[in-house]
Amino acid sequence: MTSALPFDDFRTLLRTLPEGDQAAADRVGALFAKADKPAGSLGRIEDIAAWLAKWSGRAPPQINRPLVAVFAGNHGVVARDVSPRPMAATAQAVELAAAGGAAINQICLAHDLGLKVFDLALHVPTEDITSEAALDEAGCAATMAFGMEAVAGGTDLLCLGDLGVGNSTVAAAMFAMLYGGSGADWAGRGSGADTAMIARKAEAIDAAIALNGRQKDPFEILRRVGGREFAACAGAIIAARAEKIPVILDGLAATAAAAVLHAINPAAIAHCQLAQIATEPGHAKVAETLGLKPLLDFGMAHGEGTGSALAAGVVRAAALVSSGMAAALGSAS
Repeated sequence: MTSALPFDDFRTLLRTLPEGDQAAADRVGALFAKADKPAGSLGRIEDIAAWLAKWSGRAPPQINRPLVAVFAGNHGVVARDVSPRPMAATAQAVELAAAGGAAINQICLAHDLGLKVFDLALHVPTEDITSEAALDEAGCAATMAFGMEAVAGGTDLLCLGDLGVGNSTVAAAMFAMLYGGSGADWAGRGSGADTAMIARKAEAIDAAIALNGRQKDPFEILRRVGGREFAACAGAIIAARAEKIPVILDGLAATAAAAVLHAINPAAIAHCQLAQIATEPGHAKVAETLGLKPLLDFGMAHGEGTGSALAAGVVRAAALVSSGMAAALGSAS
């Protein structure tokens, strides 16, 4: 019997994900093996080039239209005094990026990256997760579908980022739901919380768990204690896989979205790399659970996709190294 529940289409997509092109990855590996250099001397650059080839289907890989997609959402739980920044700071950050004055704008200029910043109904924050589900199922599914549109217009490398005051509390609640533990195990400093504020974050996470129970369905976790930028990142990751677009994840929202998909189908995030480990407790543990090894270690906690944009420079260099060496060897394909 076919169900008309909003999440069902995404469940179907996650059961029918396209596989990567292992033959393309093998061709890149063979290219490096033939090159006049010590075996493995380029380290992870060789692995990144093979990963790009596998998930783009091009060997050697090319990156011609890289895109940074930043999803911005607001959260009702901010009313619980869990962030030192006011909710209005999310919209201010979006406006700064639109004006070209944010850190992400400068990094995109440095690495020749496209940039899209998505305002996810900032004037309508999600419900306070300590007293109500953040989103209903239809709204969460619609936001996932909107996130899928990030790849519309064409890109060959998708770099994800987020903006959202209070979303470190939301991410911690999602991790606690997915992996167990209490609020105190997952609550961190976020954008500068002091000890008292971290305690309030932990209390809010525990209250959200008490309200919703220990949900087993990852999509229910996403909608009950997540947020719009989390849902949009999940949709973007799925769409990129369907379109054979490699993805770089950055920040807690993108990682939590990836964790939801991984919990449904561990193969769902094989086309993803992780830019960096956040300074929040537990992020490194989640990354290890997901099998994601960070590309960078700059100690950054800025958000807005800055980590994925910087990592894109490394990934683009890997593509150019492999294509340039292929041309020199006369084996470009």
